Amino acid sequence: MDQIVSAPEMAMQASARDQLKSFVERIERLEEEKAALAGDIRDLYAEAKSAGFDTKALRTVVRLRKQDANERRDQEAVLATYMHALGMLDGADV
Repeated sequence: MDQIVSAPEMAMQASARDQLKSFVERIERLEEEKAALAGDIRDLYAEAKSAGFDTKALRTVVRLRKQDANERRDQEAVLATYMHALGMLDGADV
């Protein structure tokens, strides 16, 4: 059975279609920007590496700076506890 669609419903459908298209295009633009930024970050790490910096340590520092100070202290305390228990810290008896 063919369903008859009224003019206001068609307009609403066109409006929804336009809105959907707008969302998709905005997402695509942001994805392109994200890819460009990722490339810039990759280039910056390569530049830091060529200047003699350890990129693994640099990534860790960046990650740690994103954390809340209390969260970082808690994680460092747990890590120190584990390392001490495994005899990985100076003065640790196993």
